[in-house]
Amino acid sequence: MRQRAVETPEGPARVHLGPRGDAGSVVLTHGAGGGVDATDLQAIAQALPSLGWTVALVEMPWRVAGRRVASPPSRLDAAWVPLLGSLTRGRWALPRPLVVGGRSAGARVACRTCVAVDADAVLALSFPLVPPGKDLGHSRVGELLAPVESGLPLAVVQGRADPFGGPQDVCEALGERVRSVVVSEVAGTHSLTAPQRDVVPAVTAFVSSVVR
Repeated sequence: MRQRAVETPEGPARVHLGPRGDAGSVVLTHGAGGGVDATDLQAIAQALPSLGWTVALVEMPWRVAGRRVASPPSRLDAAWVPLLGSLTRGRWALPRPLVVGGRSAGARVACRTCVAVDADAVLALSFPLVPPGKDLGHSRVGELLAPVESGLPLAVVQGRADPFGGPQDVCEALGERVRSVVVSEVAGTHSLTAPQRDVVPAVTAFVSSVVR
């Protein structure tokens, strides 16, 4: 993948850009505990170009700067929104439709900012619904519902033993609105352990539905 530095208000980010396809674009970022080398992100980046999708994996500024602790949510959003603007406008403009997403904290960013970046759909990998040891008062379902409430397609790919909440927990938190969301149960905890076997098929089915 080609690398491109992109300036943001939070410092430079790094975009790993795959071959350009005309089916659409998928832009994903990493979580708070790792980078774009996560096995699920890499599996998606390797699989989708063969279906005509352009894939961009984004290293957020805190990661590029070599910091070990992720920036607060407001600062993540402050970097993500203009970064997506630079990828979707001008000579670098990625093809539509635009699917934005990420894993864990990256999924939260994508959900919160889906309207601001003019996304066509959202992909949430290992959405951290409730931090381990916390009660439902700390649920982030409000963030997960942001794409649904904006009328955007949303897919959640969740490890069946995720300590932040498994697929059933996600479905229960979504309530009646789960009918508007694609929730896929896959192997793993917060780390998805069989991305080629189950994550990639779930993701390819979802992005294919976006262009129908």
